[in-house]
Amino acid sequence: MHDRNFIRKNREYVELKLRERGLQESSVEEFLRLDERRRQLIKDAESRQAEVNRTSDRIGDMFKLGKFNEAEQARVAVRKRTQVVRQLEEQKRQVEVDMDAILSRLPNLLHDSVPVGQESSQNIEIRRWGTPRRFEFEPRSHWDIAESLGILDVERATKLAGARFAMYRDAGARMERALAGFMLDVHTVESGYTEMLPPFVANSRTLFGTGNLPKFETELYNLSSTDYWLIPTAEVPLTCMFGNEIIPANLLPIKLTAWTPCFRREAGSHGRDVRGILRQHQFQKVELVKIVRPDRSYDELEGLVHDAEKILQRLELPYRVMLLCTGDTGFASAKTYDIEVWLPGQNEYREISSCSNCEAFQARRANIRSRLGPDSKLDFVHTLNGSGLAIGRTWLAILENYQQADGSIKIPAALRSYMNGMTEIAPAR
Repeated sequence: MHDRNFIRKNREYVELKLRERGLQESSVEEFLRLDERRRQLIKDAESRQAEVNRTSDRIGDMFKLGKFNEAEQARVAVRKRTQVVRQLEEQKRQVEVDMDAILSRLPNLLHDSVPVGQESSQNIEIRRWGTPRRFEFEPRSHWDIAESLGILDVERATKLAGARFAMYRDAGARMERALAGFMLDVHTVESGYTEMLPPFVANSRTLFGTGNLPKFETELYNLSSTDYWLIPTAEVPLTCMFGNEIIPANLLPIKLTAWTPCFRREAGSHGRDVRGILRQHQFQKVELVKIVRPDRSYDELEGLVHDAEKILQRLELPYRVMLLCTGDTGFASAKTYDIEVWLPGQNEYREISSCSNCEAFQARRANIRSRLGPDSKLDFVHTLNGSGLAIGRTWLAILENYQQADGSIKIPAALRSYMNGMTEIAPAR
């Protein structure tokens, strides 16, 4: 959500930032047209109300002077003008609804450091970590490995729920659970995040706060005949738990982490990644959220990325960090880094974490404020979020990077204590 006054004063800048995203700026023009209409309605309503007040003040004098007919006529005029004022105020309210509808669909304005581009090929690589392993055999994709090991049952999951669902089995289920525990321990014990376990459903107001509604309604799962939705990520409840609150400045920054399932329709995936578990309607993720001072948010973004990277480094999985271009940056974000893990079975890097600074965009929608600066002025905080990490994609990355010639999978050293000392997942003999 944007500050109305900022758009009024910075029309050209706002339109430029929308064009950088590849969007038309006609919505800004419509917003400003409605804003002018609102101002005129306010002016007209105030003028008519002033007439009502002046006439009302004279009615008493008319009665005192015995001008009863004039007084009655003035009363009728007051009632009519009052009705006109009410109509003007109702028109103003409707115009404000229309203005807010436009604002609710306008994406965040991008930070000036975001490279201009319209496709993912125009994202900029920032750094790499680790060297992709050289195999002495042809590396297989995770779906072939998982099937041969009997640790993933997509067929029965499809029978139970439909396509793009998965059911982990035996050591596969244990490793999914182990990854969640490992990630949470690193983030809480080493990086200072507070672990939360939020509800897995949220109301419309909460999803509006993070920018998921109304823009991405078709991507969400609604619970029929209710105002509840399955959460697409723990970012939603972790951020909006502070909605309509004034956070004491001494508590900032707030760093939260949570494991939750995530539910997404993937309506716009158009048949991509139909094999395996890269793109699912339900998946598990450990999320990182920060609520911070505005003047610290970009330093905090760099720290957030490093916190997510730490997990991949501990698991010794090669990855690269990408700065997303303007056309590839998400709706609520002002700047985003993607972390992409190397998948030898597919011979490419794939996203495993997306770390974003939303600046005040979500805070304004959810009304999250603090008293900031030397004058303790009430202002919106900045919110950040990132995957730390997507568990299913970490799971499949382990399968592909740690596969052995005999069909077994080595367990990364950092994960073994979370799997009761297991060192490998081997095929049935």
